Amino acid sequence: MQPATEPSQRSNRTSGQAYLWLAVLIFGASSAVTRKITEIGAQHFVGGQNPISLCNVLFVGNLCALVVLLLLHRRHWNRRTLGQLARREWVSLAMVAILSGALAPGLIFQALALIPVTNVVLVSRLEPPVTLALSLWLLRERVNRWESMGAIAAFIGVALTILLQPAKEPLMQMGNFHIGLGELLAVLGAVALAISTIIGKKRLSKVPLGIYSTVRTGLGTLIFFIAALALYGQDHFAGVFSPFLWQWMLLYGIIIVVVGQSFWIAGLRASSVSTASLIGSFVPLAGILAAYLILGEVPTRAHYIGGGVILLGLLLSQVGIQHQTARRVAMTRVTAAPAEQAIEARMGFKGI
Repeated sequence: MQPATEPSQRSNRTSGQAYLWLAVLIFGASSAVTRKITEIGAQHFVGGQNPISLCNVLFVGNLCALVVLLLLHRRHWNRRTLGQLARREWVSLAMVAILSGALAPGLIFQALALIPVTNVVLVSRLEPPVTLALSLWLLRERVNRWESMGAIAAFIGVALTILLQPAKEPLMQMGNFHIGLGELLAVLGAVALAISTIIGKKRLSKVPLGIYSTVRTGLGTLIFFIAALALYGQDHFAGVFSPFLWQWMLLYGIIIVVVGQSFWIAGLRASSVSTASLIGSFVPLAGILAAYLILGEVPTRAHYIGGGVILLGLLLSQVGIQHQTARRVAMTRVTAAPAEQAIEARMGFKGI
């Protein structure tokens, strides 16, 4: 019996890793694809507006993601499972939806409108060190020296990426130096995601992954829609019913949302925490490569220096993660919300 079981387990692990790698390539390309289709939309104005605005892409893309998540996790949506969630957990889910489902995507998508995709990808790497610092401070988690060194290196790399950028408008005064508005928005988005991860670790450990993902996406989409209407007015989503928008969003939704989310969830179910974390850490590299291939963004000196230091931080962090999981949960499957959030925090923003 044992010899027959082991090949089956190896096959499941291999297929899980393949799904994760495919998801990483798709997620890495998502920001560049988003920028590209908004540029296409700018050449086909409808009523004086770009029908494929970043807000429209985020709103419609999240609706597509919500449909996929409901289909994938429909078994979790029953009276018994929902009745087991305490009021505190529902409040925490709402907070996570605001931070990671509405605020962070809105900030990062706005950053995509102002600065190169490569800048957004690299600056978003601020999320892991901020998450680690908050874990040490608020959760009193013990972190090994490899992860600490990796977080410090990542922070330095992000700082170098920002500080070595040539001065461009608009700029914001931050103490004794200036920071571009786009970079500042990306930083705020990364901080929002980090806070969301801490809330998930502290209060959502018993929430099924399907409910967590679906509520975050659905409620986050609704909150983003209401906030955008309040800030920009009713005309802001005027092009949301444009056939030209939906023509491209069907392509975006099928590839980035449906296929990407499906591969990612299938990979998580068949992989260990350490494997998913390692493969997920390659999302930023895939994002930079996609920005070059799709948009022709050639990395600058700041990108090479900052990105190199960030890559060093990723390598150091992975050494620490492998040591940690080898001792405790190397073969634990990713089945809870905090586990997925922890992995996504190391990946950076996935562009959807």
